[in-house]
Amino acid sequence: MPIPASQPLPQSANSTSAATGGTITDRLVEANQRYAAAFTDPGMDARPVLQVAVVACMDARLDLHAALGLELGDCHTIRNAGGVVTDDIIRSLTISQRALGTRSVVLIHHTGCGLLSLTEDFRHELAAEVGQRPTWAVEAFKDLDEDVRQSMQRVRTSPFLLHTDDVRGFVFDVTTGLLREIDPRD
Repeated sequence: MPIPASQPLPQSANSTSAATGGTITDRLVEANQRYAAAFTDPGMDARPVLQVAVVACMDARLDLHAALGLELGDCHTIRNAGGVVTDDIIRSLTISQRALGTRSVVLIHHTGCGLLSLTEDFRHELAAEVGQRPTWAVEAFKDLDEDVRQSMQRVRTSPFLLHTDDVRGFVFDVTTGLLREIDPRD
């Protein structure tokens, strides 16, 4: 049973309440048990049927399979904060291409992204709070289109990727559900 988006979250991830029947994680595990009871092995291989890897933001408003008309097994979906192309995204794309046969890369950023309002100050504030400097960059940006172009460029110039000729970037509008393609040359 899906968790309704309108339901408020508990005060903490470990809190329990009679109204929610335990923690959110407990609810997810229970949902998995119901899922597994009706599950049948689809007999798929780990290689995506459409030979495409989609890199997108982790934002909960993006239902990538529905938005792109994809079915289970069609693609690799790689997500992170902002959908930015980091070293770890390159690592995942390299494995996707070299070990699992993908040939196309679709990059998707979106309107209303939380990284539009962050700066590297977030990282410095975090270091001050916890006493340890993060080893990663925030990768915040102010211009969606320009960051998509930068992400396309990072993929196209990576020496680790075999297939860089079919790399396209888009901005997903969270209010209309439409993709807007970004011209890499603008």
